[in-house]
Amino acid sequence: MSNTSNTSRTQSSRKSHKSDEPEEAQESNEQRESSGNSGHDASDDRPSPMQVLRHARTQLAELTGMAPESVSSFEQSKSGWTLEVEVLEIARVPDTMSLLASYRVELDPEGELTAYRRVRRYERGRADPHRPGGR
Repeated sequence: MSNTSNTSRTQSSRKSHKSDEPEEAQESNEQRESSGNSGHDASDDRPSPMQVLRHARTQLAELTGMAPESVSSFEQSKSGWTLEVEVLEIARVPDTMSLLASYRVELDPEGELTAYRRVRRYERGRADPHRPGGR
């Protein structure tokens, strides 16, 4: 038996099981099934933090052509997400002399990149300078 005949038999079987429901309920159920939404509210559709991190790194790499190395800051707000991503800008030998940069990346609630900017550039082997009054 072919997959085509199995599929049409399954579809007709589903429709016959639904025939006991009122017509409006059948249409509503069919719309939910076809859209892939099983009645979850919109807040359930928001991506997980790990999905946001992975997608942000991919988007930033596509836009800048540089490889993100790590995420040093991550924050969720009502308007979306804000990340600080460490990026390798210039590879040097030895590796401790490579130039890295921190990029502030802003994303909408769905995890799509809306803005980015470089906020700092530094050599891999250098620590942040000591700030008076700070630790």
